[in-house]
Amino acid sequence: MKTYTFIDLFCGIGGLRIPFEELGAKCIFSSDYDKHSQITYRENFGEEPRGDIRAISNKNIPRHNILLAGFPCQPFSISGVSKKKSLNKPHGFMDKAQGTLFFEIARILKAKKPDCFVLENVKNLKSHDKGNTYRVIKDTLEEIGYHIVFDDIIDAGRFVPQHRERVFIIGFKKPIKFGPLNLKGETQRFKDILEKKVDDKYTLTDNLWAYLQSYAEKHRAKGNGFGYGLVDLHGVSRTLSARYYKDGSEILIPQKGKNPRRLTPVECSKLMGFPENYKIVVSDTQAYRQFGNAVTVPVVRIIAKEVIKCLNESARK
Repeated sequence: MKTYTFIDLFCGIGGLRIPFEELGAKCIFSSDYDKHSQITYRENFGEEPRGDIRAISNKNIPRHNILLAGFPCQPFSISGVSKKKSLNKPHGFMDKAQGTLFFEIARILKAKKPDCFVLENVKNLKSHDKGNTYRVIKDTLEEIGYHIVFDDIIDAGRFVPQHRERVFIIGFKKPIKFGPLNLKGETQRFKDILEKKVDDKYTLTDNLWAYLQSYAEKHRAKGNGFGYGLVDLHGVSRTLSARYYKDGSEILIPQKGKNPRRLTPVECSKLMGFPENYKIVVSDTQAYRQFGNAVTVPVVRIIAKEVIKCLNESARK
């Protein structure tokens, strides 16, 4: 069986990498500009990701079979776009800091011509700017010479107790039959990911809990749906976001006789489907940011199996 190589761009903490390595593929290059993510990545995979991909030339990127990239989503996310609009700042491809990073992926695909790619982003990518943003992305990938075989939104709630919709874009150099993906999964109950003993520091203070209740009531009176999310322990939670470190309001865990509490970083790891032995070596604040920005590992596991299967079938022809 052939050993496939891959590169891990905007690698974060390695959520895309884990399933491909489980299937025997080998990571030969990784890159992420965030120093805290680099620390977590190094501790778990034994290598230091390179920094800003914009500063890395094509000649310093090895040839590979698979390109993986969870490229920055803030310019396309619903919350990211709303915030930028309120500040009268550009978003999407007009966002020079992050939106144009997709074209770094295009640059590398054009130069290295890997067999396939797997890209991940927020679901709003497909509807942003009335679909024009995604149209540019798709046209660019096809002009480079790739066949888009999958570009759909998957809700991780089929695999973990969290409602989390993300778009995955998969393309191959050769026209192939891809899928259908087995997305039937067995969702855990939220209570299944909770730790038995949790430090009191994760319980909300009286002041913070009073503020969140007041904030929610104010918006309810205006007919808005904004407010904290108290989890149904037998169901699924809202989406874990990178802002979770601020007040934990989107996912609060009820406690008998006490104020609700935040998730612990270990519980965040489980909520994202990371392996039990995954190491958390940064502060709680950074861990919340990292898991909030991560991909859901079980979803990628399903995709990786089909990608490797297609590559094997193509190699036999």
